[in-house]
Amino acid sequence: MRPRLGLAILAGIALALAFPPYDLWPLAFPAIAALSLLVRDLTPKRAAAVGFVYALAYFLTLLRWLHVIGWDAMIVLSLLESAFYAAGAIAMAYFYRYRAWPLLHAGTWVLIEALRSRQPLGGFPWGKLAFGVVDSPLAALASLGGTPLVSAGVALVGAALAATYLAVRDGRLRPGGLIAGGALAAVLVCFVIPLPTGGGSTATVALVQGNVPRAGLPLTAQRDAVLNNHLVATHALAEDIRAGRVPQPQMVIWPENASDEDPFRKPEIFTKMNNAVVDVGADTLIGTVLDSPPDRVTNTAIVWSPTSGPGERYTKQKLVPFGEYIPMRDLMTKFIGRLALIPRDFLPGTVPGVLDIGGTRIGDVICFEVAFDSLVRDTVRDGGKLLIIQTNNATYGHTGQPEQQLAISRLRAIEHGRAMVIAATSGISGVIRADGSVEHKTDEFTQQVIVSEVQLRGAKTLGTRLGAWVELALCAPIAVLIASAWLRRIQRRRTGEPVTVGP
Repeated sequence: MRPRLGLAILAGIALALAFPPYDLWPLAFPAIAALSLLVRDLTPKRAAAVGFVYALAYFLTLLRWLHVIGWDAMIVLSLLESAFYAAGAIAMAYFYRYRAWPLLHAGTWVLIEALRSRQPLGGFPWGKLAFGVVDSPLAALASLGGTPLVSAGVALVGAALAATYLAVRDGRLRPGGLIAGGALAAVLVCFVIPLPTGGGSTATVALVQGNVPRAGLPLTAQRDAVLNNHLVATHALAEDIRAGRVPQPQMVIWPENASDEDPFRKPEIFTKMNNAVVDVGADTLIGTVLDSPPDRVTNTAIVWSPTSGPGERYTKQKLVPFGEYIPMRDLMTKFIGRLALIPRDFLPGTVPGVLDIGGTRIGDVICFEVAFDSLVRDTVRDGGKLLIIQTNNATYGHTGQPEQQLAISRLRAIEHGRAMVIAATSGISGVIRADGSVEHKTDEFTQQVIVSEVQLRGAKTLGTRLGAWVELALCAPIAVLIASAWLRRIQRRRTGEPVTVGP
């Protein structure tokens, strides 16, 4: 058993290396094949141990950026997520009794991701297989079935590698060759899936990355400096427009937390924001924090017009547990003293981020929300022709987290056939084409402004139209088989029949 656990650790690390900032995406396939092979012939308890250790190595490597919040946060979250893979490994061991076990293993991966994307505390979809292969041919599957279909494709290729190994090891060269050839053919087919590359109307968008002070300032001075940086960058953009160095944008995008002060309660901040918007002469999407009496706040984006002032708003719906709100606050603050540094909980929004700005209907999501399938999909279904993500990654600068978020954003562009623009306080800001390629990208911890002409699209991809039905179709058979096996196991225990596992 110890050799299997050691190999599970290595395979889990290999899977994490498929993701940014390492970008070794071909490693995903042998890493997935390894888990399929390692659980073969194991009892449920031993399979669970292998799956848990595999996932723990994966998440500790993938989420190393969380150490800036605390090593305890990184470890606890990794332990929690690994529990899903322990249960999945039990299912994989059981599914070896079916000839179609590679298909069932692939479906198990999708089911695991579906469950952990929803629970606990709203879920944590970070680290889906789909987010690690945006540079591979399989990313094109997102336009047909979203992230579940991409994850299923990646997992199926990995399981096919495992099946090929077993066939060749047992001297069954012909079936081994057929399985390998089928997996290769499936990958090659992805090259002919059409992705949007041009056409349609356009809009000129300016992204303002004001940058943040990295150290040495108290909280109030830090907030003032961040807002001032974005004001300065916006006034500089206005000067460039007047000088003819850049074209007049139809919209300007500020990032999340460009201001952490409520402009409606502080007239001096309201005036500064309004002056910047008037100077640049374009509708501006401003990320700010608004007070919500009696003791809450909201993470909100405001469409600010140069002629009529603040208008439509979008409030972030998916809040970060222990970051934007404290579950069981009274209890948790007793055990984790630093949680008291978050004095007020954020209040979540309730409607999709569909806004009209600069004559264009856009779909806006804020930071962590880009990882959730339904939040991005809802903005496109409600008419968003351009996707926007406002984010504040300053805490995680130079840790790999901004690169992982960029990869997720690229996959969303492919999934919905929409250009996506990212405005970040300190980077990485950028412009992503509808085919997932990166047109512009900023450096981290620099003050930069990007002005770019982006494509606007109204047509919906098959992945957008099918939505969660693809995930349901992939997960439902797996869930039924697992439930049936569980019920049979209970019945056998009651009747005294022997309980078996494996092929």
